[in-house]
Amino acid sequence: MAKVVVIKFKKGCRAYFFSDGGLTLAKGQGVVVETARGQEYAIVVDPAREVPDEAVVSPLKPVVRIATEQDTEMVERNDARRGEAMRICKEKIAARELPMKLIDCEFTFDGSKVIFYFSSEGRVDFRDLVKDLAAVFHIRIELRQVGVRDEARMLGGIAPCGREVCCAGSMSEFQKVSIKMAKNQGLSLNPGKISGLCGRLMCCLSYENEYYADAYKKMPKLGGTVGTPEGTGTVVSVNMLKMEVRVKIEQNGALIYRDFPVSEIARRGAKDGEAQAASADAEPLAGAEAANEPEENAPLFVGGAEETAPSAREERPARKKQEGRPQETRGGQNGQNRNRGRGGRGGKGGPRPWKKPRPQNGSSPKKSDPE
Repeated sequence: MAKVVVIKFKKGCRAYFFSDGGLTLAKGQGVVVETARGQEYAIVVDPAREVPDEAVVSPLKPVVRIATEQDTEMVERNDARRGEAMRICKEKIAARELPMKLIDCEFTFDGSKVIFYFSSEGRVDFRDLVKDLAAVFHIRIELRQVGVRDEARMLGGIAPCGREVCCAGSMSEFQKVSIKMAKNQGLSLNPGKISGLCGRLMCCLSYENEYYADAYKKMPKLGGTVGTPEGTGTVVSVNMLKMEVRVKIEQNGALIYRDFPVSEIARRGAKDGEAQAASADAEPLAGAEAANEPEENAPLFVGGAEETAPSAREERPARKKQEGRPQETRGGQNGQNRNRGRGGRGGKGGPRPWKKPRPQNGSSPKKSDPE
């Protein structure tokens, strides 16, 4: 375990690990740390925390010093310049008619560089814009394009739940979210109901996904036939928080609805109401897949063509025998290849074609007779 200091550079951003550098720090205290962009001002979130060695990126950089009053005043001056810098940048973007949306800007701790954040649907050639801004600010200019999720985190806002968006208030890093998480929780797949301010899937879908994924496997599917203590019925709805299933049962010509714990539900299969592990409305496996053996009249696929068992190739000799024709054999008499001298199967000349036998009375067939 490594002892670290947890700091944040801005509200809502991710936390970083630093070494205390032998300093006595307190929560909420301002410090100056060394980063790839130079010295930066940060806030202490946790002055002493033990984390696994795998979570620490070596080498662990130390805190340079505790922020002084001059450092705090410099940060306040930079924040005061932010509004004027945003106004000037928007004017320059409008003058150049660039397809970009300005989101935020920030000055570095020493005031030697200003960073503008923008979003755009595609790539933007902003080289002329950088020259215009450099002529106004006389410092280094940097423009960074961000995605829609980063845009929502920087701007903030109220989520559909009525609270601040998670990415701006409580999430240090973006989590992977998929449509399968919404399905596991039984939510409507309407994009307007499961999308956040950024237009992507809401990050909160991943919070309880582990529980819902486990509960989803135990629940029968909607519309499936299940057995209950009061008889066989159809699943109408499920409650994964209470682990209950609502079943529609037909009794004496009337339909009744009952809620049963999932432990009392027996999922019915196709054999005499026998309980099975899979739900009844799940996709049934073919006989060849379920028993690992070919099933009679099960669809077989040979060379991309669909046939029925027994295949047409196996029925051909029997059909010819009924018609009075001799059966074809690839090996000739005693299993030997008749075409071995001419290359055999696939050799020069190929297999010999079948010929109609001569009549038994010895007379030769006429040319006009069909072969």
